Amino acid sequence: MLLALVVSWYLTRRVQRSITAVTTSAAQIADGHYDTRVHSHGLGREFDELAVSVNELARRLEATENTRSRMLADLGHEMRTPVTTLDSYLEALDDGVRTFDDDTRQVLRDATNRLERLAQDITAVSHAEEHLTRIRPTSTATGALVTSAVHAAREQFENKGVTLDARLEDSAAVTVDPDRLGQVLGNLLDNALRHTPAGGAVTVTSRSGEHGHAQIIIADTGDGLAHDELDHLFDRFYRVDTARDRGHGGSGIGLTIARALVTAHGGRISAYSDGPGRGARFTVELPADRA
Repeated sequence: MLLALVVSWYLTRRVQRSITAVTTSAAQIADGHYDTRVHSHGLGREFDELAVSVNELARRLEATENTRSRMLADLGHEMRTPVTTLDSYLEALDDGVRTFDDDTRQVLRDATNRLERLAQDITAVSHAEEHLTRIRPTSTATGALVTSAVHAAREQFENKGVTLDARLEDSAAVTVDPDRLGQVLGNLLDNALRHTPAGGAVTVTSRSGEHGHAQIIIADTGDGLAHDELDHLFDRFYRVDTARDRGHGGSGIGLTIARALVTAHGGRISAYSDGPGRGARFTVELPADRA
């Protein structure tokens, strides 16, 4: 009986310490300390599952909070220019310095359109970053991904007078979420279309890469990039040339979404250009399935 009492006291103390640790961690998470984690105390499968669930809750709350903070910072930065433009032109109209002619109307319309695009981009990147854990991978082929993306974008390219071609040098088997990779290729094609003038060409190539990777390459004959711009190309809201890109109607968020989704698939994305006016090439590398 004495031995049973000692063992019961030891187990009770151990369980109590573990429950106290979970309670303390939950309270810290509720106070906004999302980096708090619960460690397993070896009390069995049920407690380990509880610790994993609490840690996953903290991780998702931390990711959501980080996304919210970044979105607010980016929103304030990007809204400053169009809001300032609207305010200055409206003030000039009130003071009689400017008249509501066609030039003024176009400037105001451009500013409001930019705010509308910004709102859409904020929603898109927030949705992408907060739902990366919902990727549903399935076995497919890079050739099928390329064919589907080209088919979906062909009408837009034809309307602008830009040639769009698909080259299937090699179609490798990959395990990815076709919808998410379609979003990646759609963003890259949209970027290529914005920066390729009428009469230009965009080529989407599927081929085998090195070290067991499959490659999808989107190359255009458009504006091109300077060497020092390549390192920042996938940063949130980075624009190579603000004045030029404003005319193209982009905020740079599509490339950020593309990188986040490719990374979530265990791949990587890179960009290369021979210089301004000499086109650009974007390469998506994905782990190929083993035969």
